[in-house]
Amino acid sequence: MIFYVSFFYFCYIMNLGELKMEKTLVVLAAGMGSRFGGMKQTYPVGPNDEFIMDYSVYSAIKYGFTKVVFVIREEYLDLFKSTIGKRLEGKVKVGYAFQKLEDIPEGFEVPEGRVKPWGTAHAIYCARNEIEGNFGVITADDFYGDKAFEDLSKALDSDNYSVIGYHLADTLSENGAVKRGVIKSENGIIKEIVESSCVLDGDKVRCTPLDKNKQEFVVEKNNSCSMLMNGFTMDMITKIGNVMKEDFEKHRDNLMDYEMLLPDIMDDSIKEGKTILDIPTDSIWVGMTYKEDAEYLKEYIEKEIENGVYPANLW
Repeated sequence: MIFYVSFFYFCYIMNLGELKMEKTLVVLAAGMGSRFGGMKQTYPVGPNDEFIMDYSVYSAIKYGFTKVVFVIREEYLDLFKSTIGKRLEGKVKVGYAFQKLEDIPEGFEVPEGRVKPWGTAHAIYCARNEIEGNFGVITADDFYGDKAFEDLSKALDSDNYSVIGYHLADTLSENGAVKRGVIKSENGIIKEIVESSCVLDGDKVRCTPLDKNKQEFVVEKNNSCSMLMNGFTMDMITKIGNVMKEDFEKHRDNLMDYEMLLPDIMDDSIKEGKTILDIPTDSIWVGMTYKEDAEYLKEYIEKEIENGVYPANLW
C-alpha cells in the first residue's frame, strides 16, 4: 500500500514538474515587408516550400517548447492555418493572436486614419491570453539558426529575462551601416542595449547611437547584439500593460505616431533593476530584407540540411 501511495505521489510530483516546464514561442508575424515587396513571412525558402518560421518552430519543438503562438493580422488567419498551422497539427499546441489597433487601454481611441500597428511590445500584449508559462519572442521573417533555440529554451528555465546575443559582426553588411541593438553587459548581465548604426571598421565595429545624446563607441566583432530573440516571464505582460496606460496618457494628443517598442520596455526594466541575461549564441542569424536575400538564405538552408542540422522535409 505504501509503495502504491509513494508511486502515485511521485507521478503527481512529476506532472507538476511538467506543468512548470510549459514554454511558449511567440512569433511576431503581423508586419508587412514593404522593402521585400510582399509577405516575406510566408515566402518559401525550404526545399518543400517551408517558410523561415517553419525552421524556427521545428527547432523550438526540438528543444522543449510546448506551444507556438502566431501574432498576425486577422485577415491572414486562413492563410496561416492552411499552411504552417496545418503542418504543425499533432506536433505542438498552436495559438493565434491578432494585433488589433483597438486592443488598447480603456478610455482611449485609435486616431482617425491610423493604420500602422502600435509596435512590437503591443504585439506581445495582444498575445497575452494565448501565452502559457515562460515565453520566447522572435520575428517570423528572421532566420535564427537551430542552436539559438536551445540557448533560448535553457534561458527560460530561469526567472530572469534574457536576450539571445548574436556576434555583432556576423549580422552586418559589407555594403554599409545597419541598425543594431548593441548589448553592453557585465558578467553576463545586460546593463544597456544601445540602438546604433553599426559598420565594420577593420577588426572592430564602430557604432553610432541613434540617440544623439550618446557618443560613438567601438566594440569587438564578437560583441553581442540583439536580433529580437528574447525570453520573458509572465510579468512582462503586466509590465507592458502598465507602460501602455502611462504612455497613452502621456501621448494622448499625439497617438498618431506613437509606437511601443520592446527594446524600450526592456531598457525601462533594466533601469528598474530587472535582471536581463546576455545569452551568447554561436548560431548564425540571416535576415531577409530584400528578395535578393532569399536566394542566399535558400542556399544556407541547403547547406544546413547537408550538414544534418535540419531534415530535408521538416514535417
